[in-house]
Amino acid sequence: MDILFVIDRIELKYFEFNNLVTNFWMIREFLYENENVFITTIDKLNLNSGVAFAYCYEAYEKNGNIFYDKNDILKKIEDFQLVMFRPDPPVDLDYINATYIFDFVDRNKTLILNDPAAIRNFNEKMHTVKFLDLMPENIVTCSKSDIMSFLNENEEIVLKPLNGCFGSGVMTLKKGDKNTAVIINSMTNNQTKMVMVQKYIPKARFGDKRVLFLGDEVLDVCVQKLPSNDDFKFNEHCDSNIVKAELTESEKEKFLPVAKELNSMGLPLVGLDVIDEKVIEINVTSPCYFIKEINKHHNVELEKKITKFILSRVYSKLLVA
Repeated sequence: MDILFVIDRIELKYFEFNNLVTNFWMIREFLYENENVFITTIDKLNLNSGVAFAYCYEAYEKNGNIFYDKNDILKKIEDFQLVMFRPDPPVDLDYINATYIFDFVDRNKTLILNDPAAIRNFNEKMHTVKFLDLMPENIVTCSKSDIMSFLNENEEIVLKPLNGCFGSGVMTLKKGDKNTAVIINSMTNNQTKMVMVQKYIPKARFGDKRVLFLGDEVLDVCVQKLPSNDDFKFNEHCDSNIVKAELTESEKEKFLPVAKELNSMGLPLVGLDVIDEKVIEINVTSPCYFIKEINKHHNVELEKKITKFILSRVYSKLLVA
């Protein structure tokens, strides 16, 4: 089977030995399964007379690490049985245009996970509101007066850009802060840019839990992402900031319908960020499964479970075809 991974440009730059990223583990496991794996980035996608192509590099495994042949190859995307679409945000115009390329790929020939059209239609911050009963109080707005009213009502709030990642640009704001106007104007670009505003959850000082989905399944294994020393949120992927966590039965029961709905939308590979059983964000673009840390803390081989799930999807599609 030929498999194409669409990865982030910075990830291509640091491709070898990078076992902090989920793609490292999945690519290596697919190679162990004797699948043919190629990698590309969104700037290497193109259309030729309505046919989707990618300039890509062939990956290979050696002594437990992954590498790639630096000579690129032009391949028709429909020649791949599986495409893993996993570039990182920001979901800017270049990102959106990349998702359009896959509108020209025959889904009867190629399975694409997560579905680029579904990613395009699902904002990781805003569409969390689809599951309003599981969220902290929130508004989405660019209005300074709306944010001020929300702040006065809730005492402390979190403001988030709608299209960022890794906590970039996320800020907290307390009632009475002398910089309130400056922060709101900066976050909203003087009331021209919408932001997600959420009530601050006090237990955020203990970090947030990453809850993982595979299709309709909520995985039992998870980790807690701790705030960095100089920040209120997790923003540094290192061993000391990622600790073992347990998924409660209450959480599993609450989040199972979320997994099922997202899976039905073409988003089977998802990571929730959860604080005190409240969902603060739904990661669908390139969700990190924290495989290195979960394997260590839970004594599992999560990459095997993930690749087995993905391959089962491919085989099911091929049988139907």
